[in-house]
Amino acid sequence: MINAGLCAIAAAIAVGMGCLSAIGEGLICCHSIDGMVRNPEMADRLRSNMIVAVALDESTAIYALVVAILIIFLMGLPALNAAI
Repeated sequence: MINAGLCAIAAAIAVGMGCLSAIGEGLICCHSIDGMVRNPEMADRLRSNMIVAVALDESTAIYALVVAILIIFLMGLPALNAAI
């Protein structure tokens, strides 16, 4: 039987790994702004590419959150109810 504490740790690890996507978002924005400063004529194209890249990067954090919620509700709550 899976322990409820282990499910909480697994969910915390999933969310923690999802939070690492914030570093990627910062790097995407940083390098896009650097490109806009170096080549102002390409600012519109760089901005649209930056928005798409940040949206893709943000989706990894959302998937990690979904995985954590699934771990808690599909594995953690039955283990907690079995312990009671």
